[in-house]
Amino acid sequence: MTTIPDITIPDSMRPLDGRFGSGPSKVRSESVAALAAEADTFLGTSHRQDGVKIVVSALRNGLLEMFDAPDGYQILMGNGGATLFWDAATFGLIEDTAQMLVSGEFSSKFAKAVALAPHLGDPEVIEGEPGTAPAMIANDGVDAYCYPHNETSTGVAFPVVRPAGDGLVLVDATSGAGGLRFDAANADVYYFAPQKCFSSDGGLWIALCSPAAMERIDTIAATDRWMPEILNLKTAMDNSLKDQTYNTPALATIYLALKYTEWVNENGGLNFAAGRSDQSAATLYGWANARDYATPFVQDEAIRSHVVATIDLDESIDADTVVAVLRANGILDTSGYRKLGRNQMRISMMPSVEPSDIEALTHCIDHVVAALR
Repeated sequence: MTTIPDITIPDSMRPLDGRFGSGPSKVRSESVAALAAEADTFLGTSHRQDGVKIVVSALRNGLLEMFDAPDGYQILMGNGGATLFWDAATFGLIEDTAQMLVSGEFSSKFAKAVALAPHLGDPEVIEGEPGTAPAMIANDGVDAYCYPHNETSTGVAFPVVRPAGDGLVLVDATSGAGGLRFDAANADVYYFAPQKCFSSDGGLWIALCSPAAMERIDTIAATDRWMPEILNLKTAMDNSLKDQTYNTPALATIYLALKYTEWVNENGGLNFAAGRSDQSAATLYGWANARDYATPFVQDEAIRSHVVATIDLDESIDADTVVAVLRANGILDTSGYRKLGRNQMRISMMPSVEPSDIEALTHCIDHVVAALR
């Protein structure tokens, strides 16, 4: 076991909240308190009765408001998280040929799921180096264009745009939804799990779906394509429109997601949430650019994520040691993504993180590095 240097960060320097993980991310204390206050009449009750269905309805409608959804769009949801949704999409949204943009761990996983599906044609995979954002290429043979809004592993934010082709646009928004601006009309399926920007727990997938996407779900469901019922998006859609899920959800997850949605909408909507992340990003990237030992991993400022920052450290400063010292001082989950294999820190700037805590974090890193040198 590596010995952690005995470095103490003064209490006056530390952030008020030391949670900087990129998923699961910080859960707002106010939301937890609200859940505790209503727990006796909400937790442990039937998800097919009004007590829960009212909360699901409020969440679905609140998300339509937050995303400024065009007429006809609906919020669908089901258990299993975004990883399960990848498999569901191979059954219920992709007819034959998908185009996949890959530039990191999570976008590559969806591409692999599509490539392995025996009932689909080979996907068109457009791959960029980690830290870059490859662009779609319109192709008449493609019926689904798939890419992330925010690649959590690398800190790259893709623009949500629609290609010239006729295929559906499927956007994996797990770490971007609720924290990054976008035009909902440019996506047919904008799907995510709520354990990141939405300051909730995992195990649930949520998808903003266009009328075209719902028509595709209906069309595929009417064919003889076999699919497991838990991955059947027609089943999920039919249940969602009744403000319920096919099987029992984690009620706390739904409630916490609703509390985040209400907090954002009550304070001005997505611009409010994204504005908080913008402020944190300006602080963190500005700090890294001003240091001789830190550099933003994503070189192109236009695609630097404002919700997940990846910061390379000079080889003379071991990032794992810095992360370990921070953790020993109550500052959590700042390590880089393991499979990227860089001397790097990865820091959540999601809206629930106070911008003032991001500033405090930069002072703490400076303090640790100065002590190590």
